[in-house]
Amino acid sequence: MMERFGRTAVAATLVAISLVVSGCTASRLEPAGGVDARAVLAEFKGRGMVGHLEALQRVADDHDGNRASGTSGYEASARYVEEQLRAAGYNPVRQAFTFRGEGRNRSQVESFNILADTGGSAENTVVVGGHLDSVREGPGINDNGSGVAAMLEVARWMKDSGITPVNRVRFAFWGGEEDGLYGSRHYVDELGPAGTAQTAANLNVDMLASPNGVRSIHDGDGSDFGHAGPAGSKQIEDVFFRFFQENSLPAETTAFDGGSDYDAFLQAGIPGGGLFSGDEEKKSTAQVQTYGGVAGRHLDSCYHEACDTISNTDADLLKEMSAALAYATASYAAAARG
Repeated sequence: MMERFGRTAVAATLVAISLVVSGCTASRLEPAGGVDARAVLAEFKGRGMVGHLEALQRVADDHDGNRASGTSGYEASARYVEEQLRAAGYNPVRQAFTFRGEGRNRSQVESFNILADTGGSAENTVVVGGHLDSVREGPGINDNGSGVAAMLEVARWMKDSGITPVNRVRFAFWGGEEDGLYGSRHYVDELGPAGTAQTAANLNVDMLASPNGVRSIHDGDGSDFGHAGPAGSKQIEDVFFRFFQENSLPAETTAFDGGSDYDAFLQAGIPGGGLFSGDEEKKSTAQVQTYGGVAGRHLDSCYHEACDTISNTDADLLKEMSAALAYATASYAAAARG
C-alpha cells in the first residue's frame, strides 16, 4: 500500500470523486446471491496462497531484498505471476507505462501491469486488482505479496471449479503503486469513455495477511466514514460483508483514504471496494476483543520495512481474506445488470 495521502490531498481526491460520480456511465451490476460462502471458505483453507508468498520471498532474497518497480526483483515477480497464470489457462499480457522516479535526477522508470482475462461479456468487466511491486526498503510480502497470492489462487480456483463467467473478470497486477499509484492510474487513463463505461466494478486487495490484523472492507456508501464511493460501491461492500456474516467471521469497515489502487477507479466514477487487513494503525482494545491480537501494537509493525517478510504474515487471515475475494469475484462474474 502506498503511503497515505495528507488531509489536503484526500480532500481533493474526494472532491474529484464527487464531481465524476454524477456523470458516471459505468455499468451497474447486482452481484449474484447463489455462491456458497461456507463452501468457498472451506476450499480456500486448503489452497496454496502461502506457496506464492514463499516464491515472492525467494525472488526478493535473490534480488537485493526487494521487488520494487523498475528492478530485477519486479521483473522476476512478474515472470512468476505470468507462469502461474499461463499454467492455469490464462493468457497474461503486459501493459507498459513509465513514471518519474524519486531522487535528485528523477530518472524515468519503465514498468508494466499484468492483465489476464476470463471469458464473459466485456460489456460488464469486473477488474480484480492488487499491486505487484514492493517498496525498495523490503520484500513486501504482506504489502502486497498477500494480495498477489490471493488473486492468483482466485484465478486458479475459477478455472479449477469450471466457473463460466457471465461477465468478464480481469485480474490486474499493478506496477508502480508504491511510487504513486502509477500503474492503476495509467490503466484507467487508457480506458477512455467506452472502456470506463464497460468497467462495472473494481475489487481491490492490498495487504491481506497483517500479523496483528483485522478483517476490513472499504466503506462503499460512506455510512461510517462519510466518504462514499461511486454508485454501486455499496453493493461491493455488502457482498464482502455477506461472506463474512455467512461464515460467522466479524469484520469492519475502513475508509477510502486514497492510498491504494482503487483511487483511479473511484475518480473515474467506477464502483469500487475491497479488502484490507491493516498497516501502521494500532490495534484498539475493542479490536482485540473481536479479532484477538495485541492492543496498542501496529496492525503491521513491518509496514514498508525490511522485516515485511513471510514471517510477517498471518496465514489463517490470508485464507479468510482470499476466500472473501473469491466469493465476491464469483458473485460479480455471475451478476445481472441492475
